[in-house]
Amino acid sequence: MRQFLFLILLFVITCFYTSCSKKLYAPSRKFAAEDLKKDYALLREMLEKFHPALYWYTPRDSMNYFFDKYYNAITDSMTRQQFGFSILAPLTKKIRCGHTSFSYPAAYNRQMREHPQPSIPLYMKIWPDTMVLTLNLNKQDSILKPGTVITRINGMLEQQLTDTMFRFMPSDGYSENVNHVRLSSAFPHYHRNILGLSATYEVEYIDSMGAGKTVVIPVYDPSTDSVAKRIIQTRTRQFDPKNKPKRLEYIRSLSFDSTNQYAVMTVNSFTGGRLPSFFRKSFRQLRKKNIPNLIIDIRNNGGGNVSSYTALTKYIRATPFKVCDTMISNTKGLAGYNKYVKDGLLNSLILFFVAKKEDDGNYHFRYWEKHTFHPRKKNHYNGKVYVLISGPTFSAATLFAHAVKGQQNVRLLGEEAGGGAYGNSGIRIPDIILPHSKMKVRLPLFRIVQYQHGAKDGRGVMPDIFISPTVENVRRGIDGKMKKTIEIIKEAEK
Repeated sequence: MRQFLFLILLFVITCFYTSCSKKLYAPSRKFAAEDLKKDYALLREMLEKFHPALYWYTPRDSMNYFFDKYYNAITDSMTRQQFGFSILAPLTKKIRCGHTSFSYPAAYNRQMREHPQPSIPLYMKIWPDTMVLTLNLNKQDSILKPGTVITRINGMLEQQLTDTMFRFMPSDGYSENVNHVRLSSAFPHYHRNILGLSATYEVEYIDSMGAGKTVVIPVYDPSTDSVAKRIIQTRTRQFDPKNKPKRLEYIRSLSFDSTNQYAVMTVNSFTGGRLPSFFRKSFRQLRKKNIPNLIIDIRNNGGGNVSSYTALTKYIRATPFKVCDTMISNTKGLAGYNKYVKDGLLNSLILFFVAKKEDDGNYHFRYWEKHTFHPRKKNHYNGKVYVLISGPTFSAATLFAHAVKGQQNVRLLGEEAGGGAYGNSGIRIPDIILPHSKMKVRLPLFRIVQYQHGAKDGRGVMPDIFISPTVENVRRGIDGKMKKTIEIIKEAEK
């Protein structure tokens, strides 16, 4: 009897959690327009009160216009996807703050990864005026193969596609290179969510003889292809979080060429990775091996802890430096709104203890404005330094690139960084959690103006030597930026 009751209880619990899971996942679930308007009104109120760079690139009267425009666009019930990409994405884009973007609830995101949606099957490397196919999920397609140059999709040129989709993708100021990389990583995702699904796609391409051709391909459903489903899931995860050595290796690594002519230090994040210890050991090795050239690859570094970026900078920069000229918050706390912010009480306490009101009426984080960092004497690197940057170089990684740019022995190579050269909003970036839809919007609490900053033109940190992708390098799977950097090193050593 007890065993029978236990089995019934187990069955009820299983059904309960299964039904909760399905309810959370259901992409077709809609939220009433009235509830979404309440979420939106709360979001506007919090952005206007707390966002420190709300009007940096978009004047107040223009932001008011956009706030009203998207509120009035909520005329009917919407799914999370519709609310996110029709309302939240274009609104947050108007702020032109790369740290302000929307996302779904974590469990919803997880289940969306487990249940990939139908989409166009093409992944492409995209840069201005060029699209090169890197992966076709439809393995039966004998025409569109990796390396094929795509010229139009459903009649839209690359410039038309990016102009359209960039209106829904966040950026710091006007530095859109990061969005070229985002599209290159997840073109089917953005194309589906922004432009919608088509039963078929008309794809224009250049064949092996250089002639323009057109082919019509069907929409792709990954639920019918377990291999493709695994490919999509793998592309959303950089490494297995349970594999600690591999995770550390992904965050940071150091390698030497066989002749000790140069070393490559890859730093993909300034969070985790035991970075201070890694830097200490690495620069000791560089000194002992007497390596004359160091390549620091931060192309995929989206930022992280300020203390980690300063730890690296002290080994490279030859003169004292500060983190910023100014670091400002709008308020000294989140009073009245803590319950809508992830770790709201903690973030309120941080603001209360570190933000001090000054004569300009703003609350300053004086430590980062005033503290001077000095170059390390022990194991300081004085050889030639080549810093690789690209669109995903963001936030604290941009602070590092800016801090070493212009030094006599340092060259920045690659493409424009996604992080603003004048400044950005970061340090503390909790999520606003909207109470009805549970959608999340990132809320930076501090506005940073770079140390010894230049003009506020909305551009990212620029490379000293621009290295663009090429069709041939994409076709052959060659890292063109690394290849060119090594060629520069070898040429200089002749």
